[in-house]
Amino acid sequence: MRADHVLPAGTWDAAREVDHVLIDFDRRHRRRIVLRTEGGSDVLIDLPQAVRLRDGDGLPVDGGIVRVRARPEPLLEIHAHDDGELVRIAWHLGNRHLPVQLLGDRIRIRFDHVIEEMVEGLGGHVDHIDAPFDPEPGAYAAGGGGHHHHGDDDDHHHG
Repeated sequence: MRADHVLPAGTWDAAREVDHVLIDFDRRHRRRIVLRTEGGSDVLIDLPQAVRLRDGDGLPVDGGIVRVRARPEPLLEIHAHDDGELVRIAWHLGNRHLPVQLLGDRIRIRFDHVIEEMVEGLGGHVDHIDAPFDPEPGAYAAGGGGHHHHGDDDDHHHG
């Protein structure tokens, strides 16, 4: 199977889904890669330029669409007593150029015990979770920081 373009999440009919691929954050910014679907088939992603694949995007192939699913990974979910504390913590994370996923009253980052200690030192609370990671693309990313350039939120606590 070969996909030469990406259908953004929410723009395609889920009834056309024939399979899906689970991809962690590091492997979701691609131009060309062969991935194994959960059904055991190979799909070649062969795009004109690199794109950031998002949870729910569709890869059109002969016979249907292969859904992109964000693979759960070890994350830290950060909470604070109030919005001001959370904004202060977000500033410190941004000052370290860490990828962050903003979820309203909480922030997700990849697991890092040093950053966990820093957040707790700033008064934040940290939960260890396994969840899909879909961080902000950044202000200078193509598309002006929107959802797409061209999730599934089933948390399981650990640790």
